[in-house]
Amino acid sequence: MLLWIIGFSILGSVGAIAGAALLLLFPDNVRKTLVPCLVSYAAGTLLGAAFLGMIPVSLKQAPATGVAETLLAGLVLFFMLEKFMLWRHCHEDNCEVHKSAAGLILVGDAFHNFVDGVVIAAAFLTSIPIGITAALAVVAHEVPQEVGDFAILLDNGYGRMNALALNSLSAAATLPGAILAYFWLGETRDAVPYILALSAASFIYIALADLVPGLHRQVSPIASLRQLVLMLAGIGTMALLQQ
Repeated sequence: MLLWIIGFSILGSVGAIAGAALLLLFPDNVRKTLVPCLVSYAAGTLLGAAFLGMIPVSLKQAPATGVAETLLAGLVLFFMLEKFMLWRHCHEDNCEVHKSAAGLILVGDAFHNFVDGVVIAAAFLTSIPIGITAALAVVAHEVPQEVGDFAILLDNGYGRMNALALNSLSAAATLPGAILAYFWLGETRDAVPYILALSAASFIYIALADLVPGLHRQVSPIASLRQLVLMLAGIGTMALLQQ
């Protein structure tokens, strides 16, 4: 199980950085079309992983009241973290929230990636399909975020290689988060369903508070239809993985 967790934690960090770096090679007009598509798909994967995987499993292992309270507490917690700029998702070249604090991106990103590692470990300790679902959802939503982070760092004077190295360093926090969570949750198995519910809260918050509002800026019928189709595709991907 530890090998599964390590492997998918590396995939979650390295895969997101590699995907973001690849997207930066595309011309601006192509990237501006692709990133919203990725955001739509990512929103679907996050919601699908939370509602079709993590929450049902949590409810099987813990009382419904406790799971609901953990979900609610998680949503409030991530709202507070976002206010401290540790949880903000920038998936655009021009992100005013981080514009004047490019260095804080790296701190917030490292913290976020550490939590992603905890999410992946908790999911795999529940079952391998849930773990794979969570890891793929992490990759899906991290790629457009890393694209935005790269763009902001470049705009603030960082060189391409320097920005890549710093983003890779912050992404590396996923692995220690996963390993520490594996050993901690291995000793306190009763906490797993609640950590899973907290993880579901993070996925729901990211999807609905960060990703979906950005999608609403595109109001044309074609863009709206494309967003809906890709969001449903993301949900469908998570549904297939649960079977």
